[in-house]
Amino acid sequence: MDAEDYDRWYATPRGRWIGRRETALVMDGLQPRRGESLLDVGCGTGHFTRALGAAIEGDVAAVDIDRAWVDYARRHDERHALYAIADGSALPFADAGFDLVVSIAAICFMDDERTAMRELVRVTRRRFAVGLLNRHSLLWLKKGRNGGSGGYRGARWHTPDEARALFEGLPVRNVRVATAIHAPGGSWPARAAERVLPSWLPTGAFIVVSGDAICGGAAG
Repeated sequence: MDAEDYDRWYATPRGRWIGRRETALVMDGLQPRRGESLLDVGCGTGHFTRALGAAIEGDVAAVDIDRAWVDYARRHDERHALYAIADGSALPFADAGFDLVVSIAAICFMDDERTAMRELVRVTRRRFAVGLLNRHSLLWLKKGRNGGSGGYRGARWHTPDEARALFEGLPVRNVRVATAIHAPGGSWPARAAERVLPSWLPTGAFIVVSGDAICGGAAG
């Protein structure tokens, strides 16, 4: 899937619904304050960079290792966030350089997810939110088995407990796990159910792990 196809999917009715639910779950995890700075690690086309940047109204930066996708993201961002090519396992930013740091369905494609998590926490001043794919979901049954298919090929899928465990030993606290997109088909019954299902259910296709970074401290 190229960048245009990826963004085109998020413009479909099902894609818009899923994108909004994912963005809402990330925002709930971030608990942003007006004007805070944000970094998006593994930004891809910048779809979520644009959505989150518009919501927080602060300075936004985004990085990805794929030059073509970074160029696409830069061209399509009317707010002119700062985009750069960088490896999520070696971020070119100072400790606690951003109030908020996110990574949405990107670290699950990186070779060394533990190093990527450590780097993400290192550059976080206040809160982080990481989106991962849930192995205990209907979407995994359809798209994740046998190495994955389509845009999910090669992705690692985690259980909610495994997602939380990725932050063990890191300087973080108040870690929370939530999920969304329990029935990923996007039909009206699926959307109706999504409105009433609590985010603590472990069956949503999209996992968000969020928490507070402890700048210069030890994990708590």
